Amino acid sequence: MQPIHVTILALVFSMTSWAWSQGLKDHHPGPATDHIRPWTGNPRYWQYKSKPVVLLGGSKEDNLFLKEHLDLLASVGGNYVRNTMSSRDEGNIWPFHRRPDGTYDLEHLDDEHFRHFENLLRLALERDIIVQIEVWDRFDFAREHWLANPYRPANNVNYTPESSGLRNEYPRHPGSNDNPFFRSIPAHDNNRTLLKYQQAQVDRMLTIALKFPNVLYCMDNETNATAEWGAYWSDYIRGKASDAGVEIHTTEMWDNWNIKDATHLRTIDHPDIYSFIDISQNNHNKGQQHWDNLQWAWNYIAYQPRPLNHVKIYGADSGRYGSDSDGLERFWRGLIGGAASLRFHRPLSGHGLNELAQAHLRSARLLLEQFDIFNALPDSENQRLTNRAENEGYLSFIENKQYAVYFPDGGSVQLKLAEDVSGSVTIQWLDIANSRWQEVVDTTTGTNIVLKSPASGHWVALIRL
Repeated sequence: MQPIHVTILALVFSMTSWAWSQGLKDHHPGPATDHIRPWTGNPRYWQYKSKPVVLLGGSKEDNLFLKEHLDLLASVGGNYVRNTMSSRDEGNIWPFHRRPDGTYDLEHLDDEHFRHFENLLRLALERDIIVQIEVWDRFDFAREHWLANPYRPANNVNYTPESSGLRNEYPRHPGSNDNPFFRSIPAHDNNRTLLKYQQAQVDRMLTIALKFPNVLYCMDNETNATAEWGAYWSDYIRGKASDAGVEIHTTEMWDNWNIKDATHLRTIDHPDIYSFIDISQNNHNKGQQHWDNLQWAWNYIAYQPRPLNHVKIYGADSGRYGSDSDGLERFWRGLIGGAASLRFHRPLSGHGLNELAQAHLRSARLLLEQFDIFNALPDSENQRLTNRAENEGYLSFIENKQYAVYFPDGGSVQLKLAEDVSGSVTIQWLDIANSRWQEVVDTTTGTNIVLKSPASGHWVALIRL
């Protein structure tokens, strides 16, 4: 027989968990069919409010967005933002109570931090914008950012380096994964002193997030942590959601730029743990290699298709990860290549929501109004386009119905149609830079159609039979 005090504690815990889940059931808005989820018609894409959607976005920062910024995003066809649960940027509030002497008390969470988070989700919901959050961000836990972090022993009144296993300095790049913050789970250090505060922070976040139907969950930002770490938090969050009767979707974002690396297979090979795949790091690659890697992933998951998300499209003249053109090309190769989401990364590493990003978001929506991307297939090996130079053109198509060819910088290719094609063919060019369709041109039917862009720059040819 268990001691009475153990039984009482277990009963209290059970009642608290039940009340927590019941509170969420009473408050999350809309029926389950309204929630973001893989589309029943083609699980490579998302559906929201029972309709298939492509998630497109761009934003000037990664958390605590302004109403005006979300309004601008929605006005140009955007419906997707990233939110790191990080507070290292100037002006942001950490999730724990700060005492008058400047130290933090991890036993008490900060209401203002979570009000900001709830406000973001509410503003996004009102504009049909999907928010992809990252629960942990490695950059908070090393070098100068660790010096201000409430979890740093010197910054809180709850534990010491000796009792927590955490040092006050981690001077190396966070990619070194030196901080045992990311080894607190039972499969590793089983650091209950630390884990209880991590769980409390996530629990409070979930009491808000699980009320909203427009949230996707990523465990980390560019992580080099173990497979067990991400799996633990995915299972933990999915368990809380299940208790609350809410369907959610989780992923992990690995650091390696090669998405064929074994670390990415921890997500790709485990649909039982992660219901979508974020391959943002492929956006460090350029040109044909960028396309080929995306198509490798697209074909690899054919046994169990899931959304391939890109919450970060790198590339801007202001940053270190490619030029303005690289960022725009990556966006369009992703769209034509079957990606479920595409978001321009914040400056300086991406276009954010600058004028270039706005124009390309508008143009993407113009194309999607005319082209049924949800039932199309990417020409993964570029077999339908002949007389093509490397990185000259990329194709998505519905056989004998529609063909969309993207040109990163003008050019001319030959489109090979099916042998039994018949009927008239129309060609219409989308001037991406100016978000404008040109006049429809009729042409005679043939097995091959020569497509020559009207000018240099970014263009899409839409061919309809």
